[in-house]
Amino acid sequence: QVHLVESGGGLVQAGGSLRLACAASGSPQSTSRISALSWYRQAPGKQREFVAASARSGATSHADSVKGRFNISRDKYKNTVYLQMNSLQPEDTAVYYCAGRQLGKTEYDIWGQGTQVTVSS
Repeated sequence: QVHLVESGGGLVQAGGSLRLACAASGSPQSTSRISALSWYRQAPGKQREFVAASARSGATSHADSVKGRFNISRDKYKNTVYLQMNSLQPEDTAVYYCAGRQLGKTEYDIWGQGTQVTVSS
């Protein structure tokens, strides 16, 4: 069984930066079945939305709302994915969740507990 643990959230002023980390832990057999790790976020009163994804192949994708400001990267040796967030704005305030998708599955079925990001104006 794989567990995802996020870290790095906090309070920052508009225009500032934060780096989130998501560490995947579990047996080598279970972590090797993770085909993609992604970031989602959910703001108060809103639905959860996609932020960025990193596939095992190295391919990445970012939501239009964060392109040019956020960057997802992956350390495959540490089973960790990062989200570098620059030029943060108050509308980026949300709980950020790390999600894992297993080989052969189309949905993300492993979720972390989330980390709060608050951007003050």
